[in-house]
Amino acid sequence: MDIFQLMEQKNKEKESPLAARLRPRTIDEVVGQEHILAKDKLLYRAIKADKLSSVIFYGPPGTGKTTLAKVIANTTKSEFCQINATIAGKKDMEEVVENAKKIYGGYGKKTILFIDEIHRFNKSQQDYLLPFVEDGTITLIGATTENPYFEVNGALISRSQIFELKPLSDDNIKTLINKALTDRDNGLGSFNADITPEAMEFLADQANGDARRALNAIELGVMTTERAEDGKIHITLEVAEECIQKRAVLFDKDGDNHYDTISAFIKSMRGSDPDAAVYYLAKMLYAGESVTFIARRMMICASEDVGNADPQALVVATAAAQAVERVGMPEANLILSQAAIYIATAPKSNSCTIAIEEATNAVKEKGNLPIPTHLQDAHYKGAAKLGHGVGYKYAHDYKNNYVEQQYLPYELKGEKFYKPSFNGYEQKIIDHMKKIKKEAGEE
Repeated sequence: MDIFQLMEQKNKEKESPLAARLRPRTIDEVVGQEHILAKDKLLYRAIKADKLSSVIFYGPPGTGKTTLAKVIANTTKSEFCQINATIAGKKDMEEVVENAKKIYGGYGKKTILFIDEIHRFNKSQQDYLLPFVEDGTITLIGATTENPYFEVNGALISRSQIFELKPLSDDNIKTLINKALTDRDNGLGSFNADITPEAMEFLADQANGDARRALNAIELGVMTTERAEDGKIHITLEVAEECIQKRAVLFDKDGDNHYDTISAFIKSMRGSDPDAAVYYLAKMLYAGESVTFIARRMMICASEDVGNADPQALVVATAAAQAVERVGMPEANLILSQAAIYIATAPKSNSCTIAIEEATNAVKEKGNLPIPTHLQDAHYKGAAKLGHGVGYKYAHDYKNNYVEQQYLPYELKGEKFYKPSFNGYEQKIIDHMKKIKKEAGEE
C-alpha cells in the first residue's frame, strides 16, 4: 500500500457512517450477545484463542454479524478475506482459494473467508466451497439474515457451527448511544451533544434491536440540530422523532398505558368490533409492542371469549403465534391483523371459561371426592380384587358411541359445568348431545 492508498483509506474511515466507525476492535468491546459471547462461552474462547472453526452467524440486521467478523479479523493470525455474496461470484471465490493454497503452502498460514449475505449464493456456488472447507484450505465465516437451515447447503451446515445473534436489548442500544455521544476519537464526542431521557428511551425502543438504526438516527440528529444558547446540541424527543421519521406514541411498556391498550384490544375482540380491535393492534405494533406478547393474549381470547362457538378461532390464533415468530416484523402485522379480525368476527361463547371456573370451585369446596369404582384403573396389580373397573361400559360398544353411566363422583351427580350457548358451533353441540341422549333413552 502506497502513501496515497493509505491516505485514501484513512479518509474513508473518517467519513464512514457512525455505525462503522464505532465497530469494536476486540471481542471484549462488543456490546450485547452475551448468550454466545460471555467469557465462559465457546465462541468467546475460540476467538480469544484464535482457534475458530467454520461458523455461520445468523440474525436480524444490525445485531453484529459483520462486527464479529471484523473482530475476528483483528484477532486472528490467519489471513482474512471478505466478499459479499450480493456482488461476488465463483471467480472471486476461486481467487481466494488459490491465494489460500499459496499462503498455506508457502507460510503455513491459514485463511479465513468471510462471506456476507451467504444465503445469496446459489447451490452450485455454495457447493464449490465445500471441499476447501472440508480439507481446511479455508475457514468459513458466513453471515446471513435468513434461517441458514433453509438457505445454506446442508453439507456446509454440517461442517459449521451455527451461532444465532439476537436483537440487542434496549439497554444495549442505550450503551451504544452513550458511547457514540462521548467517544471523541470515533464517535460524536467532539460535538458536545447530549440526549434527554425521553429521547434515549424512544430511540432505544424504535431501534427494535438494530444498533445501526439507532446510531444512524443519533448521528443525523447531532449533524442537523443547531446548538442551543448554552453551546450544546440537545437531542430531544422531537429531534429523535424527526431523525427516525416516526412519532412517539404514548405507550409505556411497563406502565398503565400498556395495560390499558391491551385491555382495549381484548375487549374489542370480545365485543365483536373488528375495527377497534385492528386499531388497538396497530397502536401497539406502531409503539413497538412485542408481537409474541400480543399473540399470546389473542390465543387466550380465542379460548376464553370464542371457545366452542368457533373452535377454529383458537387454531387461527395459535397458527398466528407460530407464524409471527418465524416471520417477524414488519410482515407479522399482517398475520396478527388477520387473526384479530377472525377472533373479533367469530361467534362468541364463554361457556368453556365458566365450565372450568365452576369445576374448579367444586374441587375447592368438595375436596378430593372418590372416583366411581367402575372408572378406576383395572390393570394394575390387585385392582381386580378391589373391584376397580367392574361394571364399566365401553362407549364404542353402543349406538352413537354413547351410553349412560356415572362419570362424575356420585356426590356431584347431576351437576352441569359445561352449559353451551346457542351461538355458532355450540348450537350443533347442543343438538348432538340431545340426539345421542334421546336415542340412548335418557330423554
